[in-house]
Amino acid sequence: MPAAGSYGSLLDALRGVTWPARRTIRGPAAGTHRSRQRGISPEFTEYRPYRQGDDPRRLDWKLLARTDRAFLRITNDRATLGTILMLDASASMAFPIATQGKWTQACRVAIGLAAVAHSSGDPVGVLVAGDKDVAQLPPRTRRGVIGEAARMFESTTPAGNASLVPGLALLRPTQRIVLLSDFLADDDALLRTARERITAGADVLAIHIVAREELEPARGSIIAQDPEQQELKRSLVDDTREGYREAFATWRAELARGWRAAGAAYFEVPADEATDHAVRRIASPSAAQARGA
Repeated sequence: MPAAGSYGSLLDALRGVTWPARRTIRGPAAGTHRSRQRGISPEFTEYRPYRQGDDPRRLDWKLLARTDRAFLRITNDRATLGTILMLDASASMAFPIATQGKWTQACRVAIGLAAVAHSSGDPVGVLVAGDKDVAQLPPRTRRGVIGEAARMFESTTPAGNASLVPGLALLRPTQRIVLLSDFLADDDALLRTARERITAGADVLAIHIVAREELEPARGSIIAQDPEQQELKRSLVDDTREGYREAFATWRAELARGWRAAGAAYFEVPADEATDHAVRRIASPSAAQARGA
């Protein structure tokens, strides 16, 4: 499990990385994302004749003085985008047991994305869905929020049957919501709730964390046990390994299609991928421009 002080090299590697919103947003404060609001920012787009009821502060007074004609200077304002990172802390995220690779990667990706968003002035919050309760840090822009998130992750041990659905249903649809999970539980309910949030205006990203051992199981005979339903066991031998790999690939492809069809961005992140590379993939402008990146 990553300690709070173990993220220094990751944060250094991500300095200067930006994370643009995938769509124009409605934000309450000046920030770095394109806003649906039209206002008085310096980014000029067009002129429009003044009409009764318009804000006179948006008049181009120099143009009025030169031509005696009243025009508004229309601009695209910039806004902040609250970002919530939701982590699945169910038992399956502790796989492999020896390294807790999926949980460690989920924490590192969450810290990396939180730092990138925070550096742009966006409020950042964290929600961890555990076996018995949900731990939450509300969105904040203050210094120290990344350290608080790291300490929360450090104190969490994945266990039991956690669900992201209740927490997701309570989030405001004006936020960017990032789900970090292996998506091995409540697929339909989670996708349905996410679709409702997206329809209401949320920007949802599904980050699918997979272990290398799931993608390429070791040779020889293995007894696979469901960590959340330990009575479920299945043997994996050389004769059945290829069938498992095909079934797992088919399931992942269907999962990706489902999230993208709902309007979310979907990314598969192997537990052994360099975290700074994964964060750059997720935050890249090309990913932001594609609704199903």
